[in-house]
Amino acid sequence: MKDSKLKVIDGIKKDRFHLLDVIRGITIINMIIYHGLYDVVSICGAHIPFYSSRWGYVYQQMICWSFIIISGMCRALGSRNPKRGIIVSLCGIIITLVTMIFLPEERIIFGVLTMLGAAMLITLALDKWLRKIPDVAGLIISILLFVITRNVYIHSLGFERLVICKLPDFLYKDYFTAFLGFPFRGFYSGDYFPIIPWLFLFLAGFYLCLLIKDKEKIKKILSKDVPVFSFIGRHSLLIYMLHQVILYIVVLGIYYCLSAM
Repeated sequence: MKDSKLKVIDGIKKDRFHLLDVIRGITIINMIIYHGLYDVVSICGAHIPFYSSRWGYVYQQMICWSFIIISGMCRALGSRNPKRGIIVSLCGIIITLVTMIFLPEERIIFGVLTMLGAAMLITLALDKWLRKIPDVAGLIISILLFVITRNVYIHSLGFERLVICKLPDFLYKDYFTAFLGFPFRGFYSGDYFPIIPWLFLFLAGFYLCLLIKDKEKIKKILSKDVPVFSFIGRHSLLIYMLHQVILYIVVLGIYYCLSAM
């Protein structure tokens, strides 16, 4: 950063880009709500029509997309220190180990933190070349690649119900291919975010930020702050690591109390 007096939090200039933390804070709150619904359904066996509806799926996808796009934008603003990517990757590994030991039926392999950490490190390694691509072209290409590869995990190119073509079975053979986006038969993860297609959505956020960050009107908008939400956004990693454990304990406690009545 040119101005050494500016404080940087997760790669965001504190006096300019509060709104990114605000949006991330709101996204984290919605994520906690969605995971709370999941726990109530899976632990208590409750029937929540919204959770299993098409709108529930759209809600879940909006949360994921928002979180990944904001992370990509923050990467575009951040320093070239790999520390953040390494920390997020290690947190992803911790979640994998904990769930495999204590909740093997709900194990998380290649979850969102693993993907985000890898995306941060990949874009850091390619930063010099990525920034040579015109911002508009980078944004368009990233969006197109995301749309085209959205369904690779189900053996096809395409987006949701749109199938462009089927992919050959030899791509889906082991954990490395599963990490890339080609899960083998029998692979299971309660939270699966492989490199393909999600790296492309991360890159869309990266190029979107490069495209708008120097526009004066956009700067004024990005400077808007809502302290409560921005605080949550700045501590999103810690909240993510702790929230599901707390939710699980609370919902399980309520379930046993109700069962004993």
